[in-house]
Amino acid sequence: MRRLDGRVTLVTGAAAGIGLAVSKLFAAEGALVFATDLDQASAERVAAAITAAGGKATALGCDVTKPADVAAVLRAIEARHGKLDILVNNAGINIRADFRHLTDEQWLQIRSVNLDGAMRLARDAFPLLRASGRAAIVNLASIMATRHLRQLAAYSATKGAVAALSRSLAVEYAPFGIRVNFLAPGFIETALTERFTKHGGISKALLQQTPLGRFGTPEDVAKAALFLASDDAAFITGAGLAVDGGMAAGL
Repeated sequence: MRRLDGRVTLVTGAAAGIGLAVSKLFAAEGALVFATDLDQASAERVAAAITAAGGKATALGCDVTKPADVAAVLRAIEARHGKLDILVNNAGINIRADFRHLTDEQWLQIRSVNLDGAMRLARDAFPLLRASGRAAIVNLASIMATRHLRQLAAYSATKGAVAALSRSLAVEYAPFGIRVNFLAPGFIETALTERFTKHGGISKALLQQTPLGRFGTPEDVAKAALFLASDDAAFITGAGLAVDGGMAAGL
């Protein structure tokens, strides 16, 4: 039996990178995937690819910074299934800026997607998650929650907050059968990290700090998310799983 057979799953930021890999892997494991993204056309292409491969997926446009969009997605899930088994809060952005030059607008933009979006989904989806009886939330934090580079202060702050929020919700949601964990990816080869992974000097330095000697792939993160979302992790909540090739351990 596939590990997620029939599990109703919502993935944010599903159109590319980690969100795309999670959506495809979870569908292959039997999940009924709601692939959401700010770019609805791209989300529809993801859903079409999953369907063509024999999986089940529905595409929905969703800006996680807009309460009305989140509410519409949750209404659609409630109307079709009446519950939500898995929530993967993956949507995220980054704006590189020296902190002394960071504008209020930039700070709010990063926070509203990375932190407020995860908060809003975890809060507003609670009735549907409770209806599952064995729900799981997987939030995407980052190695940058504990390891810091120049021009990433705002990003690091939001990802650190995601980790703290995950632990707090794990305690608060446990009585309702809802597990909450988070992933802390290292340098994964996505559009968000190209500045690091595609730059000769920077990439060489980063790989020297990565014991496994390579950058991660979105599929590496998706497999870790699958574990935390599945019943294999039924006794795990409030935990953070590093997917970083050993970088954090080697510091």
